[in-house]
Amino acid sequence: MAVIDAWPVIRLHPSDNVVVARVPVAIGQALDGAGLAARAQVPAGHKLAACALREGEPVRKYDTVIGFAARDVAAGDHVHTHNLRFVEFDRDPAYCADARPVAVLPDAEQARFQGIVRADGRVATRNYVGVLSTVNCSATVCRKIAEWFTPERLAPWPNVDGVVAFTHTTGCGMSTPSLNFDVFRRTLAGYARHPNLAAVLVVGLGCERNQLGDLLASQHLERGPKLAAFNMQDVGGTRETIDAGVQAVLAMLPDANAVTRTPVSARHLKIGLQCGGSDGFSSISANPALGAAMDVLVRHGGTAILSETPEIYGVEHMLTRRAASEAVGRKLLERIEWWKEYSRGQSGQMNGVVVAGNQAGGIANIFEKSLGSAMKGGTTPLNAVYEYAQPVDASGLVFMDTPGYDPVSATGQIAGGANLICFTTGRGSMFGARPVPSMKLASNTPMYTKLANDMDVNCGVVVDGAATVEELGRRIFEQILRVASGERTKSELLGLGDNEFVPWSLGIVT
Repeated sequence: MAVIDAWPVIRLHPSDNVVVARVPVAIGQALDGAGLAARAQVPAGHKLAACALREGEPVRKYDTVIGFAARDVAAGDHVHTHNLRFVEFDRDPAYCADARPVAVLPDAEQARFQGIVRADGRVATRNYVGVLSTVNCSATVCRKIAEWFTPERLAPWPNVDGVVAFTHTTGCGMSTPSLNFDVFRRTLAGYARHPNLAAVLVVGLGCERNQLGDLLASQHLERGPKLAAFNMQDVGGTRETIDAGVQAVLAMLPDANAVTRTPVSARHLKIGLQCGGSDGFSSISANPALGAAMDVLVRHGGTAILSETPEIYGVEHMLTRRAASEAVGRKLLERIEWWKEYSRGQSGQMNGVVVAGNQAGGIANIFEKSLGSAMKGGTTPLNAVYEYAQPVDASGLVFMDTPGYDPVSATGQIAGGANLICFTTGRGSMFGARPVPSMKLASNTPMYTKLANDMDVNCGVVVDGAATVEELGRRIFEQILRVASGERTKSELLGLGDNEFVPWSLGIVT
């Protein structure tokens, strides 16, 4: 790991030929005690050459190749998109080579949090009533139903966290049967049966491709006290459906309110791992610290869900080396190959280009971004690989195939059963995702200070030298337990999460 000292740069690994600017660096400024000096003005989080690099030479960060020198580079030069070339190259998957079994703690020694135990034994971290649209045509009605339940009107049911609408832009104009349609229905069903929803109302239009009756039957969802469903065309229109929806939710609230939090093991936690607006510090502080917290969670029997397939591209071999079996490793590589074909000719992120915010923060290409992104998963074996929104039934570290776009990725994780999201950011991504709490982890102190009302954890203390990754990982784990027990995150206090239900749309619109 990096050595944090008084010098303005951080050397992440003895074999690296670049260093990272801990603070803004001026031209001519001494970088270390070995005579290295900056030949350019370099922002914090960006890289400088630690030695002379010849054109075509691999550039190594964390002893991992993140690209190749596009031209000769002098020691002390700024290393970024202008002189770092993205080139695809073969990587040895070395299946299972680094997989080391984890000794899960006995139940009596596992950490506890105050959870809500459902009748089927699943554990919730929040207690909402959901209103779910089958099609965009019923989206407004679903929102109007949820909006009726103001805090004042919900006051008689204090154990209910809220009534939340899950609306989207599809449900019709899509091919059936198709992979797109199957993934869409699987996502809706994952939310309908999510433990954080005490009850659900499903509202359709009536003439859409995603027929209400077929949705329920195909996903084995049954009407009952905890699941009501009807079509607008059957009820009598917009106003009548809103009224009927309000009455349906009112009937669900007494049972939804009849819950208490009780001590349960941390093994019931399923945490979706996200990163957005990453910067050059993300791989130094926030992502490895979250990974350290996930290592603790896994030892306590819990589940960490790593995702964002385009954002592990280039370092997938680091995960296949930790695969619990060759079959798991091969399944991960199959998803990478699927993405290469899916994005071929589409100028997608698989071409190596990262967004403007990543570049401004010091990340040159997708290999460098992926290097940090994969760190969120920690160091334990990769036990399973899931397709988008599939129910996560394994414990330990698992992977779910999702896009890198945060709302779409988190939607798949939540549909798969995640009951808490941990989201790292370097530039300052604002995010919430009902019906689960979202913790935001800032990679650097200046951003955390500037956006203190949105950030839950300052991981910049690692860059500042005030804490080690392992110390911060333990703090993050303890905060996860508090949040799972009901402590509100910044995104919850701000009311975020009403617009972040975004199912992955894979198909064309017809």
